[in-house]
Amino acid sequence: MDQVIRLKSTGTPKQFACKLGISERTLYEYLNIMKSEGAQIGYSPLIESYYYENEGSFIVGYQEKIL
Repeated sequence: MDQVIRLKSTGTPKQFACKLGISERTLYEYLNIMKSEGAQIGYSPLIESYYYENEGSFIVGYQEKIL
């Protein structure tokens, strides 16, 4: 999801949801989660794509506790 947004190649919300294999409703939920974590995501109807308003990337991962 992050990479497609960074590349500005999401397509419309319906197309983006289809690319991810999720419903549009789930797409909006994920976008809201990303926004609540600080990602400034916009949508341009001109290029039909979501984009980051400021350059960056969204990183989520698992880090094992080191003893």
